Amino acid sequence: MRDCSLLLEVLEQSWSECGAVFSHLKMVTLMISSVLAGLLALLLYQRITYPFLWLDLIYYLRLRGYKKSLQARMQRGIVTYLDCFLYQARKNPNKPFIIFEKQTVTYQDVDRRSNQFADVFRTKGSLKQGDVVALWMFNEPDFISVWLGLCKLGCEVAFLNVNIKAKSLLHCFQSCGARTLVVGAGLQHSVEEVLPDLKDSMAVWVVDHTSTSEDFNSLLDKLEHMSGESFSDLPNVDIMSNFLFIFTSGTTGLPKAARVGHLKAIMSMAFFEMCGATSDDIIYITLPLYHMSASLLGIGGCIHLGATCVLKKKFSASQFWKDCVKHNVTVVQYIGELCRYLVNHSTIPEERAHRVRLAAGSGLRSDVWKEFVRRFGKIKIREGYGLTEASIGFLNYTDEIGPIGRASYFNKLSMPFELLRYDPQTYEPVRTHSGRCIRAQIGEAGILVAPLTAVNQFLGYAGNKVQSEKKMLRDVFKAGDVYFNTGDLLLHDYRDFLYFRDRIGDTFRWKGENVSTTEVSEILGLLDYILEVNVYGVTIPGCEGRAGMAAIVLKQDHKFSGTQLYNHLTKTLPAYAWPWFLRIQTSLDVTETFKQQKVKLVQEGFNPAITQDPLYFLDVSQKDYILLTTTQYQDIVSGKINL
Repeated sequence: MRDCSLLLEVLEQSWSECGAVFSHLKMVTLMISSVLAGLLALLLYQRITYPFLWLDLIYYLRLRGYKKSLQARMQRGIVTYLDCFLYQARKNPNKPFIIFEKQTVTYQDVDRRSNQFADVFRTKGSLKQGDVVALWMFNEPDFISVWLGLCKLGCEVAFLNVNIKAKSLLHCFQSCGARTLVVGAGLQHSVEEVLPDLKDSMAVWVVDHTSTSEDFNSLLDKLEHMSGESFSDLPNVDIMSNFLFIFTSGTTGLPKAARVGHLKAIMSMAFFEMCGATSDDIIYITLPLYHMSASLLGIGGCIHLGATCVLKKKFSASQFWKDCVKHNVTVVQYIGELCRYLVNHSTIPEERAHRVRLAAGSGLRSDVWKEFVRRFGKIKIREGYGLTEASIGFLNYTDEIGPIGRASYFNKLSMPFELLRYDPQTYEPVRTHSGRCIRAQIGEAGILVAPLTAVNQFLGYAGNKVQSEKKMLRDVFKAGDVYFNTGDLLLHDYRDFLYFRDRIGDTFRWKGENVSTTEVSEILGLLDYILEVNVYGVTIPGCEGRAGMAAIVLKQDHKFSGTQLYNHLTKTLPAYAWPWFLRIQTSLDVTETFKQQKVKLVQEGFNPAITQDPLYFLDVSQKDYILLTTTQYQDIVSGKINL
């Protein structure tokens, strides 16, 4: 009986202890449930309020990771664009670097050939560190070999647009201070036009076996005598110094030589990696190498990854997908105009048989974006934004269609910027009574500006202090601060997406090129029957950018001659800068300070129903400007007449 009592006591005690344990477990379970419910609520709140938080954070961490790896490489002596290439040439000597037409060259091949070019320039041309050399070539492997060869001598290379004419060519030489010109095959005749103005101050080298003029030095015949051995005495380079000159159109009327520093160049090389490309990718580049997009982001991006590049002399809509299939391309670089050409091209079997998984670039309109993805398969689009002159840039790393990037908290940590309210008439930032600028509100387009720092450099325009100063805004938010003025209007929406809205000032973009309204005005003003000219860009439905248009006033007792104007333009301006529309006026509208009014002209465009002024349209087939009728206007707007 006593044993039973003891057993009962033990059982009661055990039961009591179990109850305590169960009670404790119940409390713990309740606490865990509460925490989980809280986390779930927090996650739900985040998904609703900040749906792109994790993508923003991941991209920020990737940027930080790249900066750390960059610092580590610099400690190992890999400091410049050239250093990155030499690193890949040692690491992957036999890997294909450039595929061009029927030619395939490895990293080692380009290294040796660039050594040969450097030897020729050093021994025959007496080039040395600090010399400025203008490079005027079409896309081809030797563009890269010549460029890298000049880098090995410490020369600063100036890329020239292959479309520029005689007057602009001379201006480019003078502004960047070049004393040597390297000319590619097919461009010799253009140099001969300005040779009398060059021969006393410029050494001209032609990338050919022979020269058509005794004033030119041929390059390729001399290459055979050069060993191609590696350089042991590469120049020491200050990473904060100038690396390249890349010409941009601007308000001065002629191209401006923007200085591109070594730091910006090496930062640009991360573009494809940030977009998701790897060393196993085959990257298709059809953009011109004289632009930053192809040379620094494109070729530089391939070098950074150690990837293979399929290089095209020029873009061809009919060959694009065929090339992608032929070379097993996995990544393509684009500008918006290129994509528009592709979606407007007739259907071919290769457009769905390719292996392209990623398209990276800028300037892609939302409607073209949607059609591109619908028609050509599951291709991930990575739309970005960048500038030649400064390091401010964005990337849309989400699948949202339309934005150029994000304005999240994390992104502003790594790349500070502001959008400023502006005057729609003058396009100048609006300032308060105290002289400070005003930030644009969410949903309001504003001028993109970025503080100048060691990372975000602006080295200015060579030979143009006035225009260099104009790009800098001072005392923006406080006394003494300095910001770079991009001249672009961006919009920041309530979800922290950034959208490109317009380019302000005296430039517009057409056919993937920047056009200076002042330059076109000066060229038109040379005709003896034109008194005044006002050039601007007008939008056309379905077309990227703005087409050129000019309002002109004729001299008294003079008549307009469309054929004379056409012939004049073919000799003086590249085709993308020609005005497609003309408006004949009796006088030009000006402001109180006698500046030309463009806003109203841009708004009215080329619609014959809006204005009584005679309107003309460039008919290239007739080599003439013809009167623009309502029917022709409708055909242009509907796309029946393709510009």
